Amino acid sequence: MTYKAYVTRVKDIQPIENADRLNKGFCFGNPVVIGKDVNETSLYIYFPTDGQLSMEYAETNNLLRKKDAEGNSIGGYLDPEKRNIKAISLRGTKSDGLVMPLSSLEPFGDITQLKYGDTIDEFNGHLICTKYIPKRSGQKQSGVKKSGIVKEIICPQFKEHKDTEQLAFNSDAFRAGDIVEITLKMHGTSQRTGYLPVKKYRKNILHKIFKKQGNAYEEYTYITGTRRVVLGSFDEEFRKIHADKLEGKLHKGETVYYEIVGYVNQSTTIMPACKNSKLQDKEFSKKYGDETVFHYGCEPATSEMYVYRMTLTNTDGETVEYPYHLIQARCEQMGLNVVPLFDRFIYTTEQDLLDHVHVYEEGQDPIGKTHIREGVVVRIENRVNFTAFKSKNFQFKVLEGIVKESATAPDMEEAQEVC
Repeated sequence: MTYKAYVTRVKDIQPIENADRLNKGFCFGNPVVIGKDVNETSLYIYFPTDGQLSMEYAETNNLLRKKDAEGNSIGGYLDPEKRNIKAISLRGTKSDGLVMPLSSLEPFGDITQLKYGDTIDEFNGHLICTKYIPKRSGQKQSGVKKSGIVKEIICPQFKEHKDTEQLAFNSDAFRAGDIVEITLKMHGTSQRTGYLPVKKYRKNILHKIFKKQGNAYEEYTYITGTRRVVLGSFDEEFRKIHADKLEGKLHKGETVYYEIVGYVNQSTTIMPACKNSKLQDKEFSKKYGDETVFHYGCEPATSEMYVYRMTLTNTDGETVEYPYHLIQARCEQMGLNVVPLFDRFIYTTEQDLLDHVHVYEEGQDPIGKTHIREGVVVRIENRVNFTAFKSKNFQFKVLEGIVKESATAPDMEEAQEVC
């Protein structure tokens, strides 16, 4: 799971009412609270939300919270242990990331070669930032077991679903005339199931005596995995329930990628809940209640799957992507849910794309209807390879940051990155 900071400029700088030392600007369309000294012509480093600054970089630039002997604050605002960048609201102004001067990298090397558009996670051999994943505390996430993992690759055709990059940083991926589709992004855990050829070995008595591998042959079978790993067993019962729904229904070579939402058991949701009071937004709490629970309409101890991608892979490893309408048709045949489609249009300009996205990325989730939506996925339908980008709801980012602040372990999705 990658995370990068960006060398960029701050655009459309505006004053913040009743804030003598602060302004508001925009980086990649995201609002950021900045100091009065930031201008629109100089280059800066923009750290998006959900990242973690290295201890070396944070200490060198005095970004960590600390106090002197008299109890006076003499440092920054970051937690010394977590050092995470999160979406926050300052005096009612949204701030989606952190802007730092380019000079903050000077202690680590020559910054004169840095240019607009560069990305950074390391600089001159020094770690600057990485993806923020809460550290394990030695306690297992409540209700979640570690599934049996097959270490070796048993089927080359069983391909991982690559990380979906952020739309804000990939505007140059679109071309005039592209067919664009906007679907709901759901907050759950990923799973994939394929009906694919697996290499096996047939042994006779001589193979056994001489401890030989045996004669190789291929046999089509159903394989299930999470985003990163192949599952050899189902210690998490809810995963098996949804994998079983595909048994006997897939064509040879088909792989289904889907999101599972709802509950792990009677009391634990797949993705952690959050007390809405921590948002300090009375209107939000009035609309969505005291707690955000990402149940998507599922009753306790139940879950549901929503398909977001399907492929057909031949024995040579060549993969064909199914367009949304074919995914929908196949899912109707199999009795499965598909992630909701919001919009389908022809790309003309970046601003027109963003106008479409902003209509759908915020607001109430259309399935659960009791919590906000995570955001949307923007897919370019007319590409040979899977090409899609995510855009998250700002309020969801704030909630996500709050959840991670109090997490004792990575959530189910991120745990795959550190297991």
